[in-house]
Amino acid sequence: MINTLYAMDLLGTPLAFGAALLIGSAFGAVLERAGFGSSRRLSAIFYFRDMTVLKVMFSAVLVAMLGLCYMSHAGLIDAGSISLPDTVYGAQIVGGLLFGVGFVMGGWCPGTAAVGLASGRLDALLFLFGAVLGSILFNELFGLVKPLYTMGHSGTVFIYDTLGLAKGTFVLGFTIAGVVAFWASELIETRMGTGRLDRNAAPLWVFTFLLLITAGTYYSLPPAAPDAALPVQAQATGQAETRHPGIAAGRIDLERHLVAIETGEDHIEPAQLADRLMAGAAGLRLIDIRSAEEFAAFHLRGAVSIPLPELALHLDELRNAETVVVYSRGMTHAAQARDALAQAGVPNALLLTDGLEGFFRTCLKPVSLRAEPVSEAFAERIREWRRYFLASPDRRAAQPLPAAAPAHVPGLISAERLAAILTEPDLRVIDTRPQPEYNTSHVPGAVALNPESLRGVVGGIPSMLLPADLLARQFGALGISPETHVVIIHGDKVHDATLVAMGLERLGHTHYSILDGGWQRWHAEGRPADTRLPSITETVYPVPPADGFTVGAEAVLAASRDGATRIIDVRPAPFFTGKASDEARAGHIPGAVNRPFTLDLASGTTGFASPADLAKAYESLVPLRDGRVIVHCRTGHQASQTWFVLRRLLGFTNVLWYDAGWTEWSARPELPVATGDK
Repeated sequence: MINTLYAMDLLGTPLAFGAALLIGSAFGAVLERAGFGSSRRLSAIFYFRDMTVLKVMFSAVLVAMLGLCYMSHAGLIDAGSISLPDTVYGAQIVGGLLFGVGFVMGGWCPGTAAVGLASGRLDALLFLFGAVLGSILFNELFGLVKPLYTMGHSGTVFIYDTLGLAKGTFVLGFTIAGVVAFWASELIETRMGTGRLDRNAAPLWVFTFLLLITAGTYYSLPPAAPDAALPVQAQATGQAETRHPGIAAGRIDLERHLVAIETGEDHIEPAQLADRLMAGAAGLRLIDIRSAEEFAAFHLRGAVSIPLPELALHLDELRNAETVVVYSRGMTHAAQARDALAQAGVPNALLLTDGLEGFFRTCLKPVSLRAEPVSEAFAERIREWRRYFLASPDRRAAQPLPAAAPAHVPGLISAERLAAILTEPDLRVIDTRPQPEYNTSHVPGAVALNPESLRGVVGGIPSMLLPADLLARQFGALGISPETHVVIIHGDKVHDATLVAMGLERLGHTHYSILDGGWQRWHAEGRPADTRLPSITETVYPVPPADGFTVGAEAVLAASRDGATRIIDVRPAPFFTGKASDEARAGHIPGAVNRPFTLDLASGTTGFASPADLAKAYESLVPLRDGRVIVHCRTGHQASQTWFVLRRLLGFTNVLWYDAGWTEWSARPELPVATGDK
């Protein structure tokens, strides 16, 4: 299997730069050889005098298409390891027209202008200069063109799926179209007196023959996926294969299904769903899979109630729907239901991202209660969503949002909010303070949990977060299930709460909140407290696969050298510089920067600093919200707080946690160590 740089997340590394430089130089040389260093020759295609552009581009597209098809069929490359661009019809149609006008006026496109510049063409330099100015102008006017920028966004679209064709049929048809285009180009050039068909006929016949034989052979190949990829029931009963979004020629195309997950085609965002419902989207079936009682209490306008056990009874009607969206309170059951529907042959089955809670948070939470500022345009959208979804006839006189829906999940929850939902049945409050303090006074119904009980020796390294199966047993013993809303309370150490949060994250349990200000704020506001121990019914918490946010020493070492990853050491400054030490060696990981975890807290309190201050501080370290970040401390405890701030409060999307931290790094002499401020 070929591992691409994209799949290995190495696009920002020196290796990727070297590969891009080599491929780009070779590509430029080929273009120059084909005559793309002349704007006169390039623009001649619009006057049907020289069709070189069309012939070269068709050659590249056909060779790439056939090569990828054969390698994918042979198992040499996984389609999910290739970056696939989204289809945005509005932007691409208008952009294509502008590109064409610019091409015919200037004789260059950005790529060919670079080729022309390498050949010393002054007009190519002017064209590139104009392209840079145009990019700057686009950036400055982005607010005006943003609606066009996303108009007609349809995710990753495969033409053969849209046309209902098998991949082999499309490949053969497209190749025939390319061959026809080749011959038409030669005939047009000959008619215009600029062609050399008498010289090109023999090579063109050979090229035509090779292309058609290659495409025809692929068309006749058997499906790559074995019968083992079919649903077990279909294999056992011998029934015909069921339809599925990834089916090609009557079989489940597992590769296509995985690409759909990778590119986000298996879900729909709350704002997108809200807009589609308000627009009266035809063919959209919105399915609420919660219990009938929960549906009656509150549901999205336009939804129908089909509890999870009854989905199998409605397959025929769902298969005929254009789009099916399933939702629950969170994402766990909805994701499982979506996958089951897809395997049962329901086309375009989607789940609602973050479920009802995500919908409340994104669309229905009043502007005045949001921690983050919003633009006036977005504020108006929120008001429109609230008018539509909270005042509809089927809402029984506009019932208020259920109290069980937290303002931030995961994130912070206020003492006022927690007090309002204390009586909800599916709530578990965890108190991380020392047991004597808990015994003296705690939030009614809270259970005591020592954060250190979630850590132990793993692989010889002390103080590591326990494996998922052990964590599942611990949280199950606290009566926690995947649907439980967990609220974590800390004493004077905020990172005690965030360490517990990391345990929940390892289980994929994102339905949690941390009490803003902890016990100190709860007590200061005179909130209720008692000393009784709660009654708990144990659960069996399911064990998920490995988490995706933990990173080991080898990966950190590679990241320290790639020049693209920001490593943040959150220990106090003297330990970072090497002036103080409580481990095998003093210092820090080469290339790391120091931001002590205590800077994330508001001075003199047990609460976080303002979101604006946190955002300003971290954006100076990590300018891009999707930039790769690794956080660590000595044992992962303090770094759990920084991970929570970056990932859950500020919305950075690519944050990793080096749990073993300086304890492991300093004890391994083969790993490099730096001292001083840098």
